[in-house]
Amino acid sequence: MERLEFIKLMGTGTLLACAGCGLVSCGSDSDPVPANLDLNLDLTLAENAALQNVGGSLSRDGLIIARLSTTSFTALGRACTHQGTPVNFRPNQGDFFCSAHGSIFSTTGSVVQGPATQPLRQYRAELSGNILRVTT
Repeated sequence: MERLEFIKLMGTGTLLACAGCGLVSCGSDSDPVPANLDLNLDLTLAENAALQNVGGSLSRDGLIIARLSTTSFTALGRACTHQGTPVNFRPNQGDFFCSAHGSIFSTTGSVVQGPATQPLRQYRAELSGNILRVTT
């Protein structure tokens, strides 16, 4: 093998390896959406303290859970449907925001502003006493 062929071959291999890394990071979902879920959160525990106040939110098990009022909660899949970046609850705006590309979702998970085109998965969130039950 001649030197020029070797350099071309190594350059192509490196380019393909780098392209593969870029594809993995761009399309990976590091915050998977739970399929079958039955989660009980005791709101008196310190680990769930963020949900004790209206406007508070908590990220756990691929979900983002927010307290919308004294009796109302919402639970959504946390990964933005555009490229999988975790979304955050914005209590002052009453929505969920993806800081990577600016997608905005309503409290029911529907797309308010893209680039995302698919809604976030919504889960049932029911409060009974101090226990918040989140289910599929």
